[in-house]
Amino acid sequence: MLAKLFEVFFGCRHSHYSFPITVRSRSRRNTAASLTGTYVACLDCGKEFPYDWQDMKVVTSIAARSRRVPALAPKEAA
Repeated sequence: MLAKLFEVFFGCRHSHYSFPITVRSRSRRNTAASLTGTYVACLDCGKEFPYDWQDMKVVTSIAARSRRVPALAPKEAA
C-alpha cells in the first residue's frame, strides 16, 4: 500500500510516448495490444498503453478496456 501511495505522488507522468506499434496477428500480444491491437510505450518508464488509431489517442477509459479486439484476420491472396 505504501508503494502505491508513493507511485501516486512521485511516479512517472507518462508524458513521452513512442510511435504507435501495431502487433501482427501471429505474434504474441501483450496486455496493452490485446485491447486495441495497437499500443504505445512511455519512453521514461517503459509502461505500455493501448492506443486507438481511429481516435488517435491513448485508451484510458474503463469501458473501452472491456471491449477486446479479436485476432487480426490474415491477408488472403487475390
